[in-house]
Amino acid sequence: MGGGNGQKAKMAREKNLEKQKAAGKGSQLKTNEKAMSIQVCMQAFMCTTSEVKCREHAEAKHPKSDVYACFPHLKK
Repeated sequence: MGGGNGQKAKMAREKNLEKQKAAGKGSQLKTNEKAMSIQVCMQAFMCTTSEVKCREHAEAKHPKSDVYACFPHLKK
């Protein structure tokens, strides 16, 4: 007498989880969190954020400040 479908599904999930761990795959949340290197006004931006998005944020949230004061990396 074998296990039911529930048992087979559980075994398949466990096997797939082990494969993902072995391959180094899984959640990318920690990697994304490390990429959040630009921080302005307590809001973190990913380092790949475009200049347009940075300017939009500065104009909308900090109209009295200069864009380069908020995002000094744009001066390049």
